[in-house]
Amino acid sequence: MTDPRILAVKELIELCPDFPKPGILFQNIFPVLRNPSVFKGLIDVLAEDIRAKYPAVEVIVGLDSRGFLFGPMIAQELNVAFVPVRKKGKLPGETHRVEYSLEYGKDSCEIQKNSLQPGQKVVIVDDLLATGGTMKAACDLMEAAKVEVLACLVVIELKVLKGKDQIKYPLLSYIE
Repeated sequence: MTDPRILAVKELIELCPDFPKPGILFQNIFPVLRNPSVFKGLIDVLAEDIRAKYPAVEVIVGLDSRGFLFGPMIAQELNVAFVPVRKKGKLPGETHRVEYSLEYGKDSCEIQKNSLQPGQKVVIVDDLLATGGTMKAACDLMEAAKVEVLACLVVIELKVLKGKDQIKYPLLSYIE
């Protein structure tokens, strides 16, 4: 049975056809953020699930950019650190960088080298898993940083795109 807090989130997700380009059905999660009680319920569910399944977590890693909306709040609930994964060129200092393929070209993501310590236990958070390219890149980045990925967490999983097949770590998803 689905948690009523997740059902409340699902009811608020806005479907936007042909955005950002024709043929894409964008899942707009921003209405959830405009509803404080539903947003709080979502953060509570995500934190409770991580606490129950991965009590050894030390860091929540959030993906640029919508992972930044959930990751810090989950980290606060769990009393652990938050580390952002950013797009290339957005972080000062020395970084670990991973390049990955997109539908039309390549991109890369980075973390600051001093933001994680080898062996730390992390959960990677984003809003949505589609083809899995960005999440896989984040996992590769965590491996470059020599940390232990306990799980990847997304609010929405577009199962038809089979992004989960790109991820070798446990995946927690709440809305399909």
